[in-house]
Formats: sequence, C-alpha cells, structure tokens
Amino acid sequence: MGKPVIGVIVSNRGFFPDHLCETGRKQILAAVDAVGAEAVILGPEDTKFGSVESLEDARKCAALFKSRRDDIIGVLVTLPNFGDERGVANVMRMSGLDVPILIHAFADTAGKMTIENRRDSFCGKLSVCNNLVQYGIQFTLTSRHTMDPDLPAFRADLAKFIATCRVVRGLKGARIGALGARPAAFNTVRYSEKLLEQAGISVETLDLSEVFGKAERLSAADAPVKRKLEQIRSYAAVKDVPEAALVKMASFGVVMDEWVEASQLNATAIQCWTSMEENFGVVPCTIMSMLSNALMPSACEVDVCGAIGMYAMTLASGKPSALVDWNNNYEDDPDKAVVFHCSNLPAQVFTEIPRMDYQAIIAGTVGRENTFGTVVGRIKPEPFTYCRVMTDDTMGTICGYVGEGKFTNDPVDTFGGYGVVEIPDLQKLLAHICERGFEHHTAINQSLVADAVYEALDKYLGWDMYRHGG
Repeated sequence: MGKPVIGVIVSNRGFFPDHLCETGRKQILAAVDAVGAEAVILGPEDTKFGSVESLEDARKCAALFKSRRDDIIGVLVTLPNFGDERGVANVMRMSGLDVPILIHAFADTAGKMTIENRRDSFCGKLSVCNNLVQYGIQFTLTSRHTMDPDLPAFRADLAKFIATCRVVRGLKGARIGALGARPAAFNTVRYSEKLLEQAGISVETLDLSEVFGKAERLSAADAPVKRKLEQIRSYAAVKDVPEAALVKMASFGVVMDEWVEASQLNATAIQCWTSMEENFGVVPCTIMSMLSNALMPSACEVDVCGAIGMYAMTLASGKPSALVDWNNNYEDDPDKAVVFHCSNLPAQVFTEIPRMDYQAIIAGTVGRENTFGTVVGRIKPEPFTYCRVMTDDTMGTICGYVGEGKFTNDPVDTFGGYGVVEIPDLQKLLAHICERGFEHHTAINQSLVADAVYEALDKYLGWDMYRHGG
C-alpha cells in the first residue's frame, strides 16, 4: 500500500510565543515518523520556523502541497500556539487539495502560563475550526481537544486518521470488476452503477463466457497455468481434489489475473451460483480467496457493493477482508450469531491452513465433481470490524453500516468457512439491517477500524452511514 504521505501545517500567530513553533514542529514530525508516514512541510528556510502565519506563508505552503498533490492523502494541522485562524483554510483553498484534515492543538502546562510560554492553542483550535466550517471544508478532530503529540493516544489518533485518508483516497477512483450477471435468485445484490460512478467508483464488466472461453484454451502444459497450479498447492491443502479440477482453477486464475491487471481493478465481484459449476465445472472460491488474501478483495454473486465494503476495510487496515452471510442464531444468546460462506474466505482469517473441498450445498444439483474449489475452515477468534455498503436507488444515495465485535471460540458443528461472532446489542443491528433493507452479506476484517471507515465514508465521502455501538 506504500508509505502514506501527509501534508503538515504548523500554524503560528505572531503575538504569541513563536519559539513554540520550533519545538512543536520537531515534536509533530517525530509523531508522523513514529506512525510510518512521510511529512510534506515547509522548512525554516521557507518561513519562520517553517510555520504558516501570513497570507504569503499560506501561498508558499499551498504551492508546496500542489507540487505533491498526487502523493498527499491527508493534511495534519498542528497549533503549537493560538495559530492563525485564516491560514489553514487559505492553504487548503489555494492548494486545491480535497483530502481529510486532522486538527491538533498542543496542551498548555499549568506552570507555564506566563506570556513567555503561554500557548492558548485550546482557544485557537476553536477559531481554526470555525474558519474551516465557514469555508465549507470538512475536518477531523483528535480524541481530546488538546494533546501532547508525544503521547501514545495522539499517535493512535494519527494512525486512525491515516487509515481514514487511505480509505478516502482508495475509494475515489476505485475500479471494481463485475464478472458475470447477477444470479436471478440474488435480488439482494442489486446496485446502481450510476450512483457509484458519481462517487468516483467505476465498474468494469465482463461476461462469464469470455472468461470460460479464454480459460478453456489454456492447458496444464502452459507456463502460466503451471505457475498458478503451484501457487494453489502452496495456498491450500488439495490432496482430495481431482487434478482436472485443479487445472481448471488454475486456468481460471490465469485469466482473472490478466483481467485484473489489464483493467487495473482494485476489487472484483464474481458470478458463481450456478453458472460457474454447470458451464465450467469448478467453483471460483480458491481464486477469489487468493485475490482477497493479496489485498484485492473478491466478492460472491456479483456483489459489487460487498466488494466495496471489503476494499474500504482493507484500505484502512492493510489486512485481507472477507464477505460472509449473517447466517444463523447462536443458541439463545442475543448478542451472538454464526457467520458463514461456502467459502472463498482469505487464508489469513482461518485458524490454520485452509483445506480445499467441494461445495456441499449445490453438489446435489450440479454434481459433486463440478463443485471443487471451496476453501474451508474456522475463522480465528479475534476482534473484527464489519461493514456493509448499499446504493439506495430510490433515494439516490449510498448508505451503509459499520461496527466492531469479536469472533469467539464457541463450539459449532458446520462446514464451509465459518465462525461465531459476538457483537454488543446485536439485535438492534439486525433490526437496522432489516428495516433499511440491507443485504444478507457483510464484509469483515480482523482489525478494529470502524471509526476510521465511518469517518471516511460518512464525513468525507458523504454517504449515509450508521455506526453501530459508536
């Protein structure tokens, strides 16, 4: 995903102690470095202490940001003293950057409130935010109004902000591949390409027949197929899978890789049920699992919006996302449920190396020999974030929900890819899903990034998001 690049504005006000800008600049740069990011910031040779105080300083900072506009994913504003309330807004307007902004203010110390060391950043932050609101510029706040940038709490805020920036940058201009037609039985995954396009997300379509034709022209002797076969064997336990099925999967994987690269796709959504089995003779699950595991999410049944939810959390966490069904109650516990898929879950979510198997649900109708390729196992008992995105075509909006929970070790006897989840006030969430008409699919990611994803989708992308438990 690369090293994140953020612009940094050190805001200064001349009749406050400006020497605090020198020490504050060093502290804030140390914090940026500590979270693994690169700072784009004025130097002491550009302005006094590399800060922004005057209109001319704002022009210099804006020019610097313009020169790196393709790299900068967010802007961190820090106030070592009261700061110039107009300077920050002017930099953002002049630079033309449309990225998230984090507003930070240094904390005063009770024993250093004389004229020589008084910051008044507490008050200055209010004025900076007031101006940003007047300019119509969205921004993010730290968890406390004033914070020492050396503290772990601030660095956690900064890391979360960078996750938000990655989601915003990644979804603006994202390209989602839709392979095949929505299965007739899956009205639940209908969506509007036009609403997604207005949000900056393009959908690239491809017919299943084109993929089948290209894959069937490949053979086990072809070098790309051999390489993909080795990748599959290294990825999952395949000892009970017929060789012919493995070759079909590898051929399908080669064509998929070519399509993803040629179309510059960030995520895919693939038709499976049951055209893949009846007309090609395997399920696509293993190839989809491998894509998701490589941080290129792949969703079932042409669930394009499911893929977007997966991609948002992958951008935020740098970890693979999966798509699961809200599938079963768990005994009489109102806060627990069983999530499940057949499955194409990425290998990293399982407790052990996944085992390849056949798709037990549809084997009875299309034949067991045509359903090899699922990857099965139990999901690791870890905290996780869930996210669902939906286009509300009637209202002309994009909406969704996001929240956090944990996978448990509770016993359950089932097949496919599965796990037991515990989510506080789950019944309220399920009622929200039903009443708003959300799909039975949800994306999951074994990280705690709900706040970052919510901020990105709701505040900066303007989607109508519900934060469960937040």
